[in-house]
Parts: sequence; C-alpha cells; structure tokens
Amino acid sequence: MSSLDGLRGDVLVVGGGPAGLAAAIALSMQGLSVAVADARQPPIDSACGEGILPAGIEALRKLGIPLTCSDGFALRGIRFVEGAHSVDAPFPAALGMGIRRTRLHQLLTSRAAEVGVDLLWGTNIAPLSDLSGFGWIVAADGRQSSMRRAARLEGGLTLSRRFGSRRHYRVAPWTDMVEVHWGACGQMYITPIAPDEIGVALLTRDSHLRIDAALAGFPVLRRRLANAECTSSDRGSNTDTRRLSRVFRDRTALIGDASGSVDAIAGEGLSLAFLQALALAPAIVAGDLRAYQATHRRLARRPLIMANLLLLLDRLSGFRPLIWRGLALEPSLLSRVLAIYTPA
Repeated sequence: MSSLDGLRGDVLVVGGGPAGLAAAIALSMQGLSVAVADARQPPIDSACGEGILPAGIEALRKLGIPLTCSDGFALRGIRFVEGAHSVDAPFPAALGMGIRRTRLHQLLTSRAAEVGVDLLWGTNIAPLSDLSGFGWIVAADGRQSSMRRAARLEGGLTLSRRFGSRRHYRVAPWTDMVEVHWGACGQMYITPIAPDEIGVALLTRDSHLRIDAALAGFPVLRRRLANAECTSSDRGSNTDTRRLSRVFRDRTALIGDASGSVDAIAGEGLSLAFLQALALAPAIVAGDLRAYQATHRRLARRPLIMANLLLLLDRLSGFRPLIWRGLALEPSLLSRVLAIYTPA
C-alpha cells in the first residue's frame, strides 16, 4: 500500500471512481496540480446502472472525453413497462449512452493521465492522515465517505434506502431505450451497453432479493434472458436518497455520492457527478466554495424531485395501471417531465 509521504500539490482527490476522476480532470484543466488517491486498482467497477443521460454526455465532452459508438450503445430515451402497459419517453434533444462501467473508468483514467493528474492507485487515505501538503481536499469516496466524517459534514437527511444489484448478459439489445420494468418487488432496469450485451439491474426494498429470484416476477424478461450467457457476476450495494446540509467545510469539498445521493431509480448519478465536477473546479480556483454549494444544491434539486416521484409511483402499485394508461394517451407528457427534471 502506497503512502503520501513527501507529496505536495494544489488538490488531493480522495477516491478514484468516476466522480473523483472527473473532478481531478476538471481541476487539472484549470491549471492546478492534482493527485488522486484510491486504495483500489483500475479499472474500478461498481454495482450501478450504466446509462448516462444526455447532460452527462455533454459534461464528459467538456472534460475532453467525447464518447463514440465504439464506447457503448446510444440510447434514445427511457421506456417504462409493466405487464401489457408500455410508455416511451424519448430524450428531447440529444442521445444518452449505455457504457460498461469499467470502460468508462478506463476513459476517465486515460484522460486524467493525459492532463497531468498524479494517479496514486493502491494508496489508502486514513481519516487522520497528514494531508497538509495539499491546499484543497476533494472527498469522492462514496456513500460511506470517511473523509466526509473527518470533515464533520455528516449532517443531513436520508430520505429513502433501497438495495440494488447488477449483472450483464450476452444478448443483442431489443431496443435503443433504457427499459424500466415495474413489478411488485421493485424495478428491473435493462440498459444496452454494446451491440451484443446488456446490463440488468434490480432495485428493491428487499435487501435479500437477488436478480434470479426477482425475474420470476418479470415473465417477459425471464423469457428473453432464459438462454442468454451471463458475462459478469452479480454486484450489489445500497441505493439511497440522501441530502446533506453542506458539501464543504474549510478546505474540504464533497463530490459524487460522498456529497449526497439520489436513488438509482432516477438514473442521475453519473451525470450529476460530472456536472458537479465542472462546478467544483472554478470554485476552487476562485478560493470560494460557496458558489459550489449553491450550484450543487441547484443541480440536485430536479433529480431529487424526479426520484421522489418515481419512488411514490413504486409505492402506489394499485394506481400504476391507471397512470400508464393516462400517459399512453398523452405520449409526449412523460418526455416533457423528464426534460424538466433532467439536470442542466
């Protein structure tokens, strides 16, 4: 395990996942000397949906990572499915993309190295580590952030808590949309990530439920996947909606899930992290994190509302058929709602 002995710089980013690497890239592009420390080795995978909304695609472009069709699978929108009901919500102006998390991490890592970020893989940062060699600390170490606790930034509310798990199948996507299948146990997300591969994610309130058992409640999906080869093992984690009172204190700023989170049902996590990175870098350059706090709160507002609406829909199982029928009569309504609640 490496250490930080003797290292100095403008910014230390603790956590080398997508949020941390995006922050490091944005900061380095502003002319700062940046190091990223993570105890893991790349490419880093995690249990998550792998769709990026159009706003996230544009944020990656601004970070110098223009995604192409060879990186993943272009997504035209989101489709909600329950039984015989199906409602499409095309993205209004641009395409999203489904991309394997390990591929995304490779692209972010390569870009970080290209702009001069010092990548310290295999480096564990303990809460009491001496970080005095760096002017600013960016905590990007996830939902259970030890750096957040060390900075005394734990104050806030946890509004929901569910469980998610994910695996991949070797099968040609049958749609160019993310499909969200609704059932009694929760939701199953189908995200095309390549011409011959999809990601399947389960979101549920039952922490013991796993994908194989859940498929019994989604007969259409079960038939589609019956003979498909699994191309990854299951990965699972909690998915929370959590709002923090503050996302900075003194010279420490929080980003990504360390700065609060939105239930994965909203599909906003990656896009939010990239937009936060673009907001954090100029605030650190200006030496005033109050602007970042304000922008962070604004960016989170609409995804939080969208997540809360969808979680309410999750609870109102008896009313969902009526809602789907109503949306089917006005197909553009859901697209307009998604456009309103997509971060920009």
